Amino acid sequence: MILMPPDLTASSSLGPVVEWEEPDCLLCGGQRWTPLLEAPDSAPGGTGLWFAVVQCLDCGLCFTNPRPSSASIGQFYPSAYRPHRLPGSRRGRRAWRLRLPSPWRGPRQERQALAWHGQGRLLDFGCGGGSFLQRMHRQGWKVTGLDVSPAAVGHVRNGLGLRALLGSLPHPDLRPGSFDVITMWHSLEHVHRPMAVLAEAHKLLAPGGKLLVAVPNIDSLPFRWFGAAWYALDLPRHLTHFAPWTLHLMLENVGFNVGPVRMVRHSDWLRSSAKLSVRHGDAPRWHRLLAAKPTSRLATWYSYFTSQCDCMIVTVRR
Repeated sequence: MILMPPDLTASSSLGPVVEWEEPDCLLCGGQRWTPLLEAPDSAPGGTGLWFAVVQCLDCGLCFTNPRPSSASIGQFYPSAYRPHRLPGSRRGRRAWRLRLPSPWRGPRQERQALAWHGQGRLLDFGCGGGSFLQRMHRQGWKVTGLDVSPAAVGHVRNGLGLRALLGSLPHPDLRPGSFDVITMWHSLEHVHRPMAVLAEAHKLLAPGGKLLVAVPNIDSLPFRWFGAAWYALDLPRHLTHFAPWTLHLMLENVGFNVGPVRMVRHSDWLRSSAKLSVRHGDAPRWHRLLAAKPTSRLATWYSYFTSQCDCMIVTVRR
C-alpha cells in the first residue's frame, strides 16, 4: 500500500513520495505480530524519520514493519553510508598506525582467511568496494562479487580488475552449483526477501559447499542496554533483525545443515550505540561511560563470554 507520512509529503523538497509495504513474517509467513520498538533513521545524512520494529508472535522473528518497498529503499542510503564507501575514500591518517598486540583485543572472527574448499570458487554477496574479494583473490580463490551499488560494482570491475555483478539473488548470470563458498557479510539483514536469497544461495552452491552469514544479533546485551539507540538497528536499511534461533531456523528451512552460531565482538559498535544514546537525550550516566574505549572493551568481553554479543556468524553446508 502507499502511505504518505506527514514528514515526507509536507514539502516536495524532501524528495519523492515513498512506497511503503506491510509484509507478513519473513520467516514463517505469519500475520500476528507485536510492536517491539520505534527508532529514528540515525545515519549521517539520513532522513531522521522514525520506523517500527515488530516481533512475530508465531516464530519470534523481528522485522521492520512497515518498510519502504524495494523500489523505494534506495533513497534511504545516504551518499556517506559507511558500508558503501570505496577503499581509499576514508581519511588516510590512520593508515600508518602500528597496531601492537593487546590483551584488550582478541582475534576477530569475521572475514578471516577461509580454508580452501572444492575448486575455490567464491561468491561474496554484498561485496561493497571489494576489499574482501581482493584479499581472497590474492590467496588463489576464483572470486565473484555481487552488489546493488553501481559505484561499488564499477570499482571492483575497473579498479580491482575482478568479476562483479550488479543486482541481488537470484541473478540471471549465476548458475546452480557454480560456487564452493558464498559469503554474506552483513548483507542478509538488508534484503526484502531473505528466505528467497538463502534458497537461491543453496542452489548456487556445489554439493558440500559452505555459506557464511554474519548479521547483527538483536537478542544481545547491547540491544537490551540501548534499545532504540542500538547502533546495529540501522533503520530502515536493516529490514530483518535476527536472533540466533531465528537465523538458525531460516537457514534450516531452506535446506542447509546449520553449524553453531558464534558470537563476534565489536567494541566500536558498543561505543557507537553509547554515543547515539547520548545524542538522543536522557541517556543514563553509564551509557556515557561505555562511549570510552576501556569500558566498552570490558563490556564487549562480558557480552562475548555470556554469548550475548550484538554480532554473530554462522557457517552452514549445502
